[in-house]
Amino acid sequence: MTMPITPDLLLRAYACGVFPMADSADDPDIYWVEPAMRGVIPLDGLHVSRRLRRTVRSGAFQVRINTAFDDVMAGCAETTRGREKTWINATIRGLYGRLHGMGHAHSVECWRDDRLVGGLYGVHLNGAFFGESMFSRHRDASKVALVHLVARLVAGGFALLDTQFITGHLARMGAVEIPQEDYLDRLEQALRQHGDFHALPEDTPPADILALIAGQ
Repeated sequence: MTMPITPDLLLRAYACGVFPMADSADDPDIYWVEPAMRGVIPLDGLHVSRRLRRTVRSGAFQVRINTAFDDVMAGCAETTRGREKTWINATIRGLYGRLHGMGHAHSVECWRDDRLVGGLYGVHLNGAFFGESMFSRHRDASKVALVHLVARLVAGGFALLDTQFITGHLARMGAVEIPQEDYLDRLEQALRQHGDFHALPEDTPPADILALIAGQ
């Protein structure tokens, strides 16, 4: 008999360096993944281009935290040009929605004219944040969300930002691949630390967001 996946089991899996995926949004089953090479963004190594700095500084997007978690997951599950297949199925959406209710999953959202135009979500466990997925309906929206996420993790004393895999988009922003063995060492250290996801006020000025990143 297969053990049902619960939020508590999911958190234990993250603490062991394992995370779930599905083959497609239409497939109700999920499976565990433990890649040989793991993507991380060093919290002192985020690359923010001059153009992106201008966008962040301009306040072109209103950045909110945890006001539309389900909608962010839905945006990440959407198919787009170049991403005709996604791995976020109904089972995963239900599990992470419950984690959000427990305070272990968070969304960083970019809004424009009261419309959600991009964002990301992930899991928070002690001093580790596990980035799950991001989406953008407006140029740079997901990048701005990532900048705000890193500033929030720095302010909150986090030690690890896990991206699971590397994409060209993430690599340009400083993500690197490390062997799973090294990742587990970093994870163990991060789990010994306390990370406060809410240490940074939501109304922190954009210039202070950039200063937090530059100060690392």
